[in-house]
Amino acid sequence: MADPAEAAEPKQKEKQKNKNKKKTPAVDESELLTVPDGWKEPAFTREDNPKGLLEESSFATLFPKYREAYLKECWPLVQKALSEHYVNATLDLIEGSMTVTTTKKTFDPYAIIRARDLIKLLARSVPFEQAVRILQDDVACDIIKIGSLVRKRDTFIKRRGRLLGPKGSTLKALELLTNCYIMVQGNTVSALGPFSGLKEVRKVVLDTMKNIHPIYNIKTLMIKRELSKDPELRSQSWERFLPKFKRKNLKKRKEPKKKNTKKEYTPFPPPQPESQIDKELASGEYFLKERQKKRKQVEEIKAKQADAIKKRQEERNKAFIPPKEKPVVKTKKASTEKKIDIEAIKEKVKNAKKKKLGALPVEEVKLKMAADEKKKKKK
Repeated sequence: MADPAEAAEPKQKEKQKNKNKKKTPAVDESELLTVPDGWKEPAFTREDNPKGLLEESSFATLFPKYREAYLKECWPLVQKALSEHYVNATLDLIEGSMTVTTTKKTFDPYAIIRARDLIKLLARSVPFEQAVRILQDDVACDIIKIGSLVRKRDTFIKRRGRLLGPKGSTLKALELLTNCYIMVQGNTVSALGPFSGLKEVRKVVLDTMKNIHPIYNIKTLMIKRELSKDPELRSQSWERFLPKFKRKNLKKRKEPKKKNTKKEYTPFPPPQPESQIDKELASGEYFLKERQKKRKQVEEIKAKQADAIKKRQEERNKAFIPPKEKPVVKTKKASTEKKIDIEAIKEKVKNAKKKKLGALPVEEVKLKMAADEKKKKKK
């Protein structure tokens, strides 16, 4: 039999554990998910992998003919940049390919992946000054294939030009908002920058090829950038602040004039159409003589002619039918009776008689006479 003291010990331990759990303060999940400002992942050094890699790995990529001259010039710089990570690079101008391989001294296993991305970017017309940034830890790249997204070549060129904008202004705005370098070349779009920016670039590029103008996405990115500066709004939903654009020029599908309605399925075949003899037997014409048949045909022709003459005569008579006259609307006579002020007219007539046409008024004449007399006296 177990002692009662031993049985009571585990119960006491459980109680203590529950007390300790209650004491621990609650932590917000939003704080755990957010990365603190200024935090950087520690660099991968030789101390992390002192023995190096077990096997040699390599990657190769082809490049177009027009990139040959540029790659010849910058290849010594590429080899120098990769030698710092102990990765060999070879340029084959005959085959038109670039190859990168690891060495015995290579300690970083991800260095060969970065070297592969470097030669891919160089093949897609990205300049060496930008492509070499891929060797940094906080920089990634994304090569978006846009050639197969649009069927017609003309619409593809228009939408690709829309992504660039007038004098490259749209692309420049996208680069500033996402902190990425973007290169549009042929059937691909190469982007180089932080992971968060690459995600936005891919979304904008794919939306543009789906006939959504990039200005809408740029507006949302600008609003998001301003909202991210506010620490209070970081943990809240931003849907109320973001604009919602709707398509206005949606073309309705033209419906056909004649709609073919499907008939109900029946396992039986359709009835056989009647022949000419069957029709004559049904009407009784089959048993008539030839004279009677001809007489009947002549009568039918004459009846048709009479109907046609009648219709033609009706159409001719339409020109002689007088049109319906509109009813005459009686206009109300304007009231000519107006109150005439006779006294005012008399005063006007008197004033007109006093004044001579073209003559000055009496007062002005007197003033002139006085002025002339003064001049004579002075003389």
